[in-house]
Amino acid sequence: MVLKYIIKSTDTYLNVKEVLKAYFGISERLLLRLKNNKNILLNNEPTYVSKEVVSGDEIQVLIDFIEDNSNIVPTKIDLDIIYEDDCYLVVNKAPNMAIHPSMLHYDTSLSNGIKYYFDSINLKKKIRPVNRLDKDTSGLVVFAKNEYIQECLVNQMKSKDMKKTYIAICEGIFEEKQSTINLPIARKPGSIIERYVDSSGDQAITHYEVLKEQNNISVVKCTLETGRTHQIRVHLSHIGHPILGDTLYGKKYVGITRQLLHAYKLEFIHPITKENVSYIAPIPDDFKQFIDQA
Repeated sequence: MVLKYIIKSTDTYLNVKEVLKAYFGISERLLLRLKNNKNILLNNEPTYVSKEVVSGDEIQVLIDFIEDNSNIVPTKIDLDIIYEDDCYLVVNKAPNMAIHPSMLHYDTSLSNGIKYYFDSINLKKKIRPVNRLDKDTSGLVVFAKNEYIQECLVNQMKSKDMKKTYIAICEGIFEEKQSTINLPIARKPGSIIERYVDSSGDQAITHYEVLKEQNNISVVKCTLETGRTHQIRVHLSHIGHPILGDTLYGKKYVGITRQLLHAYKLEFIHPITKENVSYIAPIPDDFKQFIDQA
């Protein structure tokens, strides 16, 4: 991948580094790596970042590197790829699958499947999931294909330019059909996993809208303004409407093997084309019985 920019007569950039930092948004860490690999060109010639620029100059950044990803075991997994280009991969993660390898999921995580897929297309890149989902939450996960794209998308999450929409099947009938939950979330004392609403926690904002309801079950659309661990699960449980199947913040239900939470839609700005893009993951099968009856 090559990033390109031609200096305009109206630009106020003084040197190459200003273009790299201000226009492309390249971090200091990546900038150092680019410099060490001589991957910064001015008018097709390697250059140094303090080099002055004038109108008509073309800056090129060779953004791709061969990377060692041998720290992750490749495992053949049937991937539901929603979208792919040279920048990133959008995958519809199945429930009951961790994103990252761990002691319990050494070779069965989604990242193991992505490693196998990268090997199959001869892409020698680190495995870079951009967003996180709990193991039992299904839906959209983005994997960046290089460090620059990862930085761009992570920055969009921080600036709230990346919008995440979830569908949850909840217990009970909501009194307010559309509202915002703005309650701080903290780690529960004595637990490394569980979270709870507490004034000592970090700000957490969840917007929700009830889509359907019947038989004491509600289908709810949730949009995140912040991204705290277990945020939707904690917030919905706190207001008395835990997600069905969420045994950490609710209770067990016969026939339900995971919390019924699905990362349904992702919207962000494409790091290269600058276009607004949107991706949707189909509603999973274990949701359909509740959606049909609600």
